[in-house]
Amino acid sequence: MTQLEPLSIQTEVTKKLVLQALESLKAVDIILLDVRIQASFTDFMIFASGTSSRHVKSIASAVIDAAKLAKLPPYGVEGEDVGEWILVDLGDVIVHVMLPDTRQYYEIEKLWSEELVLANSE
Repeated sequence: MTQLEPLSIQTEVTKKLVLQALESLKAVDIILLDVRIQASFTDFMIFASGTSSRHVKSIASAVIDAAKLAKLPPYGVEGEDVGEWILVDLGDVIVHVMLPDTRQYYEIEKLWSEELVLANSE
């Protein structure tokens, strides 16, 4: 198994502020995945659901606002116009906020979880 580097303080701060923003807006089914072994472009992926497209937009907006207040503005945001699936790229942390049906259809966290199991067994 590969030895992981210690996390930077900025990564820890980003992860914590995202989780707090998600919880403050009552996001549901929050999952945090450490993908450092599989991905060179990020350390963590966080998945959460909202109960409606309006809720998904509000949750993503709270994440974006919290990041900006911490002087960690997103590198990119995708999907804000529709509100089915909004991706917020904060560099070391990527946040996916989705409607439950969209999340179930794409099963992105399952894909990464399977990838984690494969990588750890090698």
